[in-house]
Order: sequence, then structure tokens, then C-alpha cells
Amino acid sequence: MSSLGGNHQQVEVVCVTGASGYVASWLVKLLLDHGYTVKATVRSLSDPSKVGHLKALEGAKERLHLFEANLVEEGSFDSIVDGCQCVFHTASPVILKVSDPQAELMEPAIKGTLNVLESCRKVSSIKRVVITSSTAAVMTNRNPRGPDVIIDETWFSDPEFCQETEQWYNKSKVLAEKAAWKFAEENGIDLVVMNPGFVLGPLLQPTLNFSSEAFLSLVKGEDLFSEYTFVDVRDVAYAHLLAFENPLATGRYCLVGSTVNYGAIVNILHKFYPSLNIQYNGSGDPKMFQVSKKKAESLGVKFTPLEVSLKDTVESLKEKGFLTI
Repeated sequence: MSSLGGNHQQVEVVCVTGASGYVASWLVKLLLDHGYTVKATVRSLSDPSKVGHLKALEGAKERLHLFEANLVEEGSFDSIVDGCQCVFHTASPVILKVSDPQAELMEPAIKGTLNVLESCRKVSSIKRVVITSSTAAVMTNRNPRGPDVIIDETWFSDPEFCQETEQWYNKSKVLAEKAAWKFAEENGIDLVVMNPGFVLGPLLQPTLNFSSEAFLSLVKGEDLFSEYTFVDVRDVAYAHLLAFENPLATGRYCLVGSTVNYGAIVNILHKFYPSLNIQYNGSGDPKMFQVSKKKAESLGVKFTPLEVSLKDTVESLKEKGFLTI
């Protein structure tokens, strides 16, 4: 039996940072469903909107241990990751409008990642570290993006281009990821990185996260981006689990189920929810570039169809009172 792999008597304790987040909540749920004991970090244990939905998960009473940790405080993860076989580092700020990019984004993203890795470096039980990055660390560069272009794991965003175009979030993601790769290489850490696109799907947490807010804007008729690289939150969580359990997992994984423009989204939403009445004046449906699924599928990821994800997101937002149709 591999030390990485499905023997849960042996592979028992894992850590998830930023556990109250959108992807992380699903990851915690999945890990508990698979029999793991989970040490989960949150910013505040006293905030019910951050911990209530985690405590309510099946298996949480017996196998979920919540801790408070500060991303930028050195050593704050030392005792938490001790005894873990894997650390899933999902915690990182997601803000697009910032007044101080350095303090609000760069520092917590880069320093936070290095802090967690520094704690992992000291623990011999840790077999692998899985970091949640983003396609923001992959796609933001001067490369042309026409219908004949396939973006894959060899692409990295260009920090200078991000700076010029003031895409601070994207800059924080690529710098944090590059810092992680450098640290892992220098310290012999087995690192795997997940690069999901625009995450959608049902919410476990009671509050809106960035991508759910962005999705609400879409439903209200705002075309936020020129293209959308969508992936279902459940697929992202499952990919993280596979990245740990599959001993052959290595390097980066682009996680994008479909690349579409706004018109395609509107068409699907109209089909299921004609009453939404989204005004869209876009012309035609130009062919989009593609993001390669090869590597993710080789890991065992099966992407949820976009129609299912869109419908489940709308239903979840309705159920939680964020959307009335």
C-alpha cells in the first residue's frame, strides 16, 4: 500500500487552511465523507457564519477539529499541521478592487503561503502539500487567445503585465504560486498545485463569497468578463482529494470544465429560468479559446456539465435567500 492512497487507517489526519471558504468547505465535507480526520483553520472561531456550516457536516462531531490561525503570523500553523499527512492550503484573499494591493493582496497571499509551507517543512509526517491557486496565475499574459489556442499547465501569468493592467489579484496568485514552487524545491516538499477557473455550484457556507457575488451579477444581466472559464466547486474539491490520494499527482492542474462567453450563459439560464429576463445584446457566439482538460482528467476528474452547475448555483442562491425568481 502506498503511503499516499486510500488506506484511511494509515492516512488519517489532514489539514485544510481557510476552511470556511467556498471550495474549502466542500473539501472539508468530502474529506469527512472519506473517513479522514480534519484539522481546519479559520480566521475566527467565534463567528458562526464561518464555522456553523462546518460543524453541521456529517462526521464533524467526531473528526473535525477547528483552529484559529492568522495567515501572516509566523509559526501560527506549526502546531496545527503537526501530525498531518497532507496539508491543503486554500486560504488566500480574493478581492478584485483594492486600495492597497501590497497590504491587501500580495502580502497575505505570498507571506501566507510561505508561512504554511514553513510550518510543513518542520513536520516529517506530511507526505504532500496541495495548494489552491487559480487560472489567474495561468492566463494573464500577452499571449494571443483565439479559438485555435489551448491553454495548459505550462502557461504562467506575467507579473509585469498584471502590474501594467492593474490586475492585482492575478499578480498575487502568480507570485504566491511561484514563491511556493521555489520554497518546495529548496526544501524537498512534495507540492501539487490546483488552478481552478471561475468556480460555481451550490454554496455550503451561509454568506456570499466572491464568485457567488459575481454569479449574482451575471444573473442580473452584468457581463463582467469577456470570457468565462467555469468549473464546478464539487469538481474542484474532488480534484484536491485526488491530488493527495493519487501518488502519481504532480505539478499543476488546470481545472476548467468549460470556456464560454456571456451569451452562452444567458442561453442556458433562459432555458431553465425564462422569468429571469436577462437583457443581453451580444452578437453571435464567437469560438472561445480552450483550457486543456487532459491533465485533470488523467488525475481522475470528471467535469460536471455547465448546465448542471449553473442550475445548481441558481437553486442554491434561491434557497439561501440571495436570489428571488
